[in-house]
Amino acid sequence: MTLQQLEYILAVDQFRHFAKAAEHCRVTQPTLSAMIQKLEDELETKIFDRSQQPICPTPIGRLIVEQAQVVLSQADRIKDIIEEEKHSLSGVFKLGILPTIAPYLLPRFFPQLMKKYPKLDIRVTEMKTKDIKQALIKGDIDAGIIATLPEKDEFRQTPLFYEQFYAYIARESDLFNNKIIRTSDLNDEQLWMLDEGHCFRDQLVRFCHMKAAQASQIAYRLGSMETFMRMVESGKGVTFIPELAIDQLNDTQKELVRPFAIPTPTRQIILITCEHFIRTTLLEVLTKEIQASVPREMLSLRATQVVV
Repeated sequence: MTLQQLEYILAVDQFRHFAKAAEHCRVTQPTLSAMIQKLEDELETKIFDRSQQPICPTPIGRLIVEQAQVVLSQADRIKDIIEEEKHSLSGVFKLGILPTIAPYLLPRFFPQLMKKYPKLDIRVTEMKTKDIKQALIKGDIDAGIIATLPEKDEFRQTPLFYEQFYAYIARESDLFNNKIIRTSDLNDEQLWMLDEGHCFRDQLVRFCHMKAAQASQIAYRLGSMETFMRMVESGKGVTFIPELAIDQLNDTQKELVRPFAIPTPTRQIILITCEHFIRTTLLEVLTKEIQASVPREMLSLRATQVVV
């Protein structure tokens, strides 16, 4: 039994297809198939049911796949121990990040980080909070950038910065002439909101006690923040944007931005890892680069803000 064979069975479990798994592992399909067959012969059991399409693990195969994930995670940990002992800033680092954070934060620090540390291979995936947590537990990613988690959680949390929410209002809306937005102002408005499960949406719904939050779900399923901004710019309704997004707006777009009344709803952006994550040197560098990329006043919670 080899680590390579375990990597192959994880790839087949992920793609449920031998050819796609072989392509992912950068080997030929006959090579991958032969290595898995050799492992099955050694274990005297079938790991995959090849009669099904897509291919599925057998009941005992599912247990083998789960244990293979543990073994490979522990093997990677040995490499991490060595890299951390050398205070290395090289190798692969897999980062998960919320879709409502990525387009506004990544351009601020990621290109500079790549130039400063060319041996560091950071691979970014956008995913929701629950998917980031699951990926951390499974070892699919090394760290995640999300909004606030409950205090009692199994992950190590590193605070990054605080970011307040703003309303983005169509010119035709009755609220356009308001200098500030109160939560009560939103009750009769067409609200363009992200689907349930996005913490950006969930935080605002709780803060604003929005009974009309379902309205946009009828009109538009699986929308993105950028799509909803275009809807507002075309003259319909209200949506919400994070503070960092404002810097990417042109002057005409900035005319649609309105702050909330005090206390303004704010999210805390944090970096999370599993408790046993070893490469603290890399985390410290990443934290420093991110915090240096945002306005200084965002590094602490302001008196006019409340975390939601």
